[in-house]
Amino acid sequence: MIQRREFWMVLLLTIVTCGIYHYFYLYQMTKDINTMAGNDGKTVDPTLAVILSIVTCGIYDIWWYYQMGNRMQTMGTVNAIPVEENGTTYLLWYLLGFVVCGLGIWVAMYLFIKNFNNLAFAFNSHMSHNVPPTSPAM
Repeated sequence: MIQRREFWMVLLLTIVTCGIYHYFYLYQMTKDINTMAGNDGKTVDPTLAVILSIVTCGIYDIWWYYQMGNRMQTMGTVNAIPVEENGTTYLLWYLLGFVVCGLGIWVAMYLFIKNFNNLAFAFNSHMSHNVPPTSPAM
């Protein structure tokens, strides 16, 4: 079962832990998206995602949001689940965030979590009926 995320809890824990929780969030989200996507040929190692984020001082996060956003939109399209934003949307909000005191980054995260929760709800519903959602074709 994929755990639902709450934006305000992620925001609070990230601030309270001075950013350390973000790495846990990154790991868990990568792992859960891999689970929901099944065998789509775009699996990302969660540990590698965290290491690259640390080594690149957060630059990898921008690529991660772009990559995972496109992946989530593909899953949504294939399974008829509403996922309005794609990787480009997250990328633009993330980059805009650098200009407006970091606020765009939080908007990107909010939209990302909203779409993730839509997919997680559908995935959990399918799994409770023992019918896995359709994996996107390569």
